[in-house]
Amino acid sequence: MTIGERIADLRKDKDLTQIEFAKKLNIDKSTIAKYETDKSIPSVPMLIKIAKFFSVTTDYLLGLENYP
Repeated sequence: MTIGERIADLRKDKDLTQIEFAKKLNIDKSTIAKYETDKSIPSVPMLIKIAKFFSVTTDYLLGLENYP
């Protein structure tokens, strides 16, 4: 599973649209779309912010662990 797929799954589990999620992170919706389609990779600070938002580890997002 890719970083993008994990982010998309976590977002959908919280019943958030890309727009809602983007607003919570103070970024553009298109950035979320790029992350979820693996066209862009979150910076380290953004990766940490996403991990904290979903209460998962960065290792989980990076695919180094299989359990959040």
